[in-house]
Amino acid sequence: MQTLFSIIILIASVVLIFTVVLQPSKSEGLGTIGGAGESIWGKSKSKNYEDKLAKATTIAAIVFMVSAIVLAAIQ
Repeated sequence: MQTLFSIIILIASVVLIFTVVLQPSKSEGLGTIGGAGESIWGKSKSKNYEDKLAKATTIAAIVFMVSAIVLAAIQ
């Protein structure tokens, strides 16, 4: 059982690292002052690449944390 959760933690951590590294920068600089930034209302959620990466990051983080807690409880 410990081996299973150790493997799950390893896979979740690798996925977490890659999804964080692949995400584009959110800083738009001074473009947001003049209104040049994207509107939240104009784009549909979970349709573009950034939203899918954000969801994958959240899922990987949850799997990592739950697996770590379970592994600590087992030991």
